[in-house]
Amino acid sequence: MPDEYIENMQQGQFPIQTVAAIDIGSNEIRMVVAELFSDGEINVLEKLQRAVPLGQDTFNLGRIKEQTMRIAISILRDYSKLLDFYKINFVRAVATSAIREATNCDTFVDRVFMATNIDVEVLVPSEISRLIVSAVNQSISHAMPQDFSSLVVEVSGGSTLLTEIKKGKILISQTLSLGAVRLPEKLYAVHDSPEKALDIFGHHISNELADLEVNMSLKRKKRKFIAIGGDARFAAEQYGKAIEGSDLMVVSKTRLKKLLSQCQHMTPDALVRKYNLSISSATTLNPALRIYYALLETTGLKEMIVSPVSMRDGLLQDIKQKVFDEEDPSLLSGTLQSAMTLAKKYHCDLNHVRQVSEKSIIIFDELQSIHGLNARHRHLLEVACILHEVGGFIDSRAHHKHSYYIISNSEIFGLTRTELAVVAHVARYHRRGVPKNTHRDYVMLPRSLRTVVNKLAAILRVADALCVAHSDKSFNFRCEIKDDEIIIFVLGAKDLTMERQSVSLKGNLFEETFGMKVRLEEVDTPLSFNQSYASDV
Repeated sequence: MPDEYIENMQQGQFPIQTVAAIDIGSNEIRMVVAELFSDGEINVLEKLQRAVPLGQDTFNLGRIKEQTMRIAISILRDYSKLLDFYKINFVRAVATSAIREATNCDTFVDRVFMATNIDVEVLVPSEISRLIVSAVNQSISHAMPQDFSSLVVEVSGGSTLLTEIKKGKILISQTLSLGAVRLPEKLYAVHDSPEKALDIFGHHISNELADLEVNMSLKRKKRKFIAIGGDARFAAEQYGKAIEGSDLMVVSKTRLKKLLSQCQHMTPDALVRKYNLSISSATTLNPALRIYYALLETTGLKEMIVSPVSMRDGLLQDIKQKVFDEEDPSLLSGTLQSAMTLAKKYHCDLNHVRQVSEKSIIIFDELQSIHGLNARHRHLLEVACILHEVGGFIDSRAHHKHSYYIISNSEIFGLTRTELAVVAHVARYHRRGVPKNTHRDYVMLPRSLRTVVNKLAAILRVADALCVAHSDKSFNFRCEIKDDEIIIFVLGAKDLTMERQSVSLKGNLFEETFGMKVRLEEVDTPLSFNQSYASDV
């Protein structure tokens, strides 16, 4: 039993929640147990990590072997016993690319749940980026100049994640298929010579970075390079210099090159003996160091700042926010920015997007008493508003269906796969037919999510009807609940003929969902009108 846990009990100090975060990665399964206190403090009690070659199986064979699956389940069964010991109130278990890309992903998740009662959530890259940025923001907030942008880089077993942030807000996020487990597995499977494999490895990194430059400008002078991950921490331990007043370390490009030169021709066994590393850490070290160095070269920066945080710290932050019903404004802004980038890519009418978003949020806020949804649902509504017409890029006649397809197959920073599915369905039903039992994808959603989709889509349809003209026409309005009607009082509108016709056509889902009709009324004098909602995007 950890000393901190005993001390808290002896002093009569008990947390409001004891929580755990589990990260199922490409070569290790890690868990952190922590206490959450009423003042928001997070006290880590215990950290565990055990090796399992999930990435080797997936990146080489495309699936997780039976023996590997049994090892992973055995590890998680042991972790489950510790969860029982601590009487954990909340646990979040996540898996990344090694599980996500395996053809037997669903089998793995199901078997883990049956054996341990641990529900594993398979993360998409955008959600991983959100968790990492959440942790990094906490780490650098008091040690970095806020006017500088930062390129946050995590080299994991399956991929390399790059996220640009400025003033705590996410500007852009990209994922590369450069992984410290993925590439060696592929290259050594083809080439017997380690030297030849290393040479091809370098060319592969260069090609990936050249493709990245098309979507993400890597060469900016006023930018900090922030590296996270065990391999970056190893480099900091060997050649890092501490930044005063923080837990950050600086490693110069020259020093990193020296370390790479020392290690790149050493076998994992030799690295274990020389540096006292675990075999899993020794296996990923050289590929990861080469990727970090290549990125420093490409960006033209002379040093990398190493933060000790990991995705598990982001998971703990996320759990804390759920416990205390909080949202990180910078991460919410990043999600909206990511959605707006996608809307621009598909040439949406951005003025229409903003007007629909504005009106949807006003309706959502004023009808809180009848829909009963929360702040997160409000956020998903705004994302759906931004993206509801992306399908018009393919075909204007059935663009609602194409919008569903595009959104479902995209990545929106900060949204889970479940949330992305909700957004896609809300966009799908912003026009034409309402949800039906014959719509397979809709029916496959849990009942609770189908209810959310219906409510948000009903609101979006009314807001879209108010913007039917796709013009600069703007007006203030407020909503009033009266008997079995929602009356939208519009101030200063000269002619609402088109809007009334559109509301009549699109208001059917609202009536089906809430049992209330929508009616527009023109007024000439202000009657406690809300100010128009202005989005950050």
